[in-house]
Amino acid sequence: MVTICTVLPAPDRPRVDAAGDGCFTTLHAGSFRDAVHAARRRRVDALVISVHRCKSDELPAVARFVREFPAIPAVALVSRHDREATETLLRLGATGIRTAVDCTEPGGWRRLRDLLGHPASPVAARILARVIPATGGASADVRIFFEALARLAPVLSTVRVLARHLRVCPSTLMSRFYRAGLPSPKTYLAGMRLLHAAYLFLNPGLSVADVAYRLDYSSPQSFGRHLKAMLGVTAGEFRRRFPFDVSLERYVDLLVAPYREALRAFHPLNAGIWDQGPDAARVSRAG
Repeated sequence: MVTICTVLPAPDRPRVDAAGDGCFTTLHAGSFRDAVHAARRRRVDALVISVHRCKSDELPAVARFVREFPAIPAVALVSRHDREATETLLRLGATGIRTAVDCTEPGGWRRLRDLLGHPASPVAARILARVIPATGGASADVRIFFEALARLAPVLSTVRVLARHLRVCPSTLMSRFYRAGLPSPKTYLAGMRLLHAAYLFLNPGLSVADVAYRLDYSSPQSFGRHLKAMLGVTAGEFRRRFPFDVSLERYVDLLVAPYREALRAFHPLNAGIWDQGPDAARVSRAG
């Protein structure tokens, strides 16, 4: 589920909670400094700022957040009209915030829910929008597999955990990929975790250590060893040489496009002919 960080007056918090029921969860920060800390340590998909909570001396902190976390959309919330709110809204626009929601109007809370339930460019959506079409019409099983990877890779460190989520025996899942002539599930998972790392590195406010901990590595050193083993680069080199768009194209070029034909007929979550190998699949289609 989408996680929204907020900086709101106390009376507005339960109203935002209610708007997000079943759509997004809220993480209420007491200050903009706390919001920055949350964005560095936890998954945050969007930031909601009340124009009634933002004082003039806090605008530099807002500008810093927008500058250091450009991949996290920020939304200004108006819950009552007064001259001060209008002036603050204009000042927030100058910090780089481009979206505002007026919750005094009919449908305002619904618009907030719709907007935050589908943030402008969440990483999973961007990955799937590129990967799924590249499969050339893959089976529903393959789409489910990639959707699970794209959404859960930050907290999936092993194929065993991935298989448990997909309700498939780990050895069976690995065997099906092998029999279909595809890269291993571990390879797809490791590559997807690097995509999430590249996406997080879009935010200058996140250090290498921040990204390592956000992806559940035991330490920045562990993250660095993984990058060295996968790409032969340091974390700093990865950040410079493999921005998100480049990493995404590389993932498609290496793990999706060359296997398009196999992926179209692949059913990794269902038993049957795929447990008998590709020859059985060809015989079945020929019959």
